[in-house]
Amino acid sequence: MSEAVHPHQQASNLWTSKMAFILAAAGSAVGLGNIWKFPYITGENGGGAFVLVYLACIFLIGVPVLIAEIMIGRRGGQSPVASMRTLTRTEGTSKGWRIIGWNGVLASFLVLSFYAVIGGWALVYIGKAAVGMFVGADAEAIGGQFNNLLANPWELLFWHTVFMGIVVFIVGKGIRSGLEKAVNMLMPLLFVLLIVMVFYAMNSGSFDRAVSFMFSPDFSRLTTEGVLTALGHAAFTLSIGIGVLMAYGSYLPKNINIARTAMTIAVLDTSVALLAGLAIFPLVFANGLEAGAGPGLIFVTLPLAFGQMGGGVVFGAIFFALLLVAAITSGISMLEPVVEWLEEHKGASRVKSAVGGGVAVWLIGIGTVLSFNLWSDIHPLGFISMFEEKTVFDLLDFLVSNLMMPLGGLAIALFAGWAIRREGLAEDIGLQGGAYKAFMVVLKFVTPAGIAVVFLYNLV
Repeated sequence: MSEAVHPHQQASNLWTSKMAFILAAAGSAVGLGNIWKFPYITGENGGGAFVLVYLACIFLIGVPVLIAEIMIGRRGGQSPVASMRTLTRTEGTSKGWRIIGWNGVLASFLVLSFYAVIGGWALVYIGKAAVGMFVGADAEAIGGQFNNLLANPWELLFWHTVFMGIVVFIVGKGIRSGLEKAVNMLMPLLFVLLIVMVFYAMNSGSFDRAVSFMFSPDFSRLTTEGVLTALGHAAFTLSIGIGVLMAYGSYLPKNINIARTAMTIAVLDTSVALLAGLAIFPLVFANGLEAGAGPGLIFVTLPLAFGQMGGGVVFGAIFFALLLVAAITSGISMLEPVVEWLEEHKGASRVKSAVGGGVAVWLIGIGTVLSFNLWSDIHPLGFISMFEEKTVFDLLDFLVSNLMMPLGGLAIALFAGWAIRREGLAEDIGLQGGAYKAFMVVLKFVTPAGIAVVFLYNLV
């Protein structure tokens, strides 16, 4: 394929600075997983001990794959599919490795299809909080609001459409005018909103209890399942294995140190998760609510807290705006691999690729919308015992989170650790001497073993 077809490495198509790439990649990693999922799984698994294990998993499992995926993307300089085709040829490896690229594009496509529906919930809840719909409401009333939202396919479809429209608009404007401008504005806004929420939580009266819960480890409360949950979430939260970082890496200038950049991304991502916990748990404890409330923590438990606290109208709206910003920065990253592929393989313009990819994602997302109401009793693979109770949404979530992401991460670690030739790899990654040797040991042995354990556990 000629350079004219995939001009990713032309100066006009590269990130303008290392910080722009860091914000974009961190924006991809920072999403609903940090602000919605991390607090409730921390609550379910006992707090401090879980957080310690999670942090260890981030840097032993997540970061090595993060480095490898960015490196592969920059070396290939194209979409995940084309990059893997090029690298298997230039490295003289089996064509079978090309499945990494296809897995990434398909996984990001499927994730965004249901992610956009949940992003639409955040849009709804900004309005609900701002007009005071939570004020004075009891748990039954707030739970009823959430259930009524899920039961209304037309309302879910409308907000799913609005969210996808925002994502398509940003991605369609390109790397510098779209993605880069968006993350340069949205990521600082996200941190400002998050810090505002933490300061608000500090005045709730239960901040010390929240700090103790999150950072005083009690290993008696940590189960084997909790350890594996931490391991799985460490891989999920960094967006590894779904082609996003490979796509973003294809626009990365050659003079940027990948290892240092990846560490910065991991630190930013982890900081957001921890700050989200510090923003949420004080409100939960101050209102006598349950920290391990599960997925309903954000859309049922927290609105109850906001409805009972002074300033809850304003800070409730701020919190759901924060959730929306995180969802958008992740959403635009998930559409990018699809758009890259359409540009290269179909010869479509950036705008047509964004619209075409976005419409396809939107159509698949209708299945998720309906799985909460009209199709709630439909189980597409119900004839298989492990899928017999799974709706369209449950099935997509399981396939991506439990199969495609871990297999993608595992394949990336094995490809980078064992298949790529060593010449120039240390320089390409940005590590030398003992640091490089230690990294390679972790990438070749520790990381694949950890991912394989999570993968097998999720299938049992």
